[in-house]
Amino acid sequence: MNIFPAIDIKDGKCVRLLKGDFNKITSYDKSPIDQANIFFQSGFKDIHIVDLDGALLGESSNSDVIKEIIKKVKLRIQIGGGVRNVDTINSWLETGVDKVVMSTAAVEDKELLKSACKKFKNKIAIALDVRDGLIALSGWTKQTNISALDFIKEIENFGVSRIIYTDINRDGTKKGPNIKNAIELSSKVKIPLVISGGVSSIDDIKKIKSLNNSNIEGVIVGKSIYDGDIKIHDLVELI
Repeated sequence: MNIFPAIDIKDGKCVRLLKGDFNKITSYDKSPIDQANIFFQSGFKDIHIVDLDGALLGESSNSDVIKEIIKKVKLRIQIGGGVRNVDTINSWLETGVDKVVMSTAAVEDKELLKSACKKFKNKIAIALDVRDGLIALSGWTKQTNISALDFIKEIENFGVSRIIYTDINRDGTKKGPNIKNAIELSSKVKIPLVISGGVSSIDDIKKIKSLNNSNIEGVIVGKSIYDGDIKIHDLVELI
């Protein structure tokens, strides 16, 4: 199972949101570059980066910071936030990221998603941010009536490499991830799932790992690391 420590970036700083609310934001002292280096030196293999300004505005405003991370740490990096076209995808892949995460554009323009998956084989992931079973877009500010399951079924044969499933109602709350819904969803689709949102303790990670569910590829951990609820060395041991 892959464990992805998360770095969410806004205005060049490491931050976390509560339930995706940009008015409920916590900033952390360490810079994104320093935090990425800590994860690298600790022994992680993967890292999940979100450009929150990009997600909100539709274009990256933290690209210099992210490119510096890519230069300095030898990790498999997946990057999302503001990915709206093929040129942006190509640009990130040329800098050396492992996977580019599409979200809003993937849902709103399935033909773009299909062509991106064809052009960049096994390099496109999708972040589905879900509230009560329905997808939210544009940095979680735009709620749709699109069922996450229905959408996945529509794009299942496009060649998407993984789906990052975030339960918005759990994200940033440290109340535990919505494992039940993730398992249910993973049983109905072919694309591997990465669970995100609400991880509160090392026991949550152990529980997900113990499932031995071949279609759950990993878990993303954010706020619990930054707040000290999960010790990095304990997390690395579970990789």
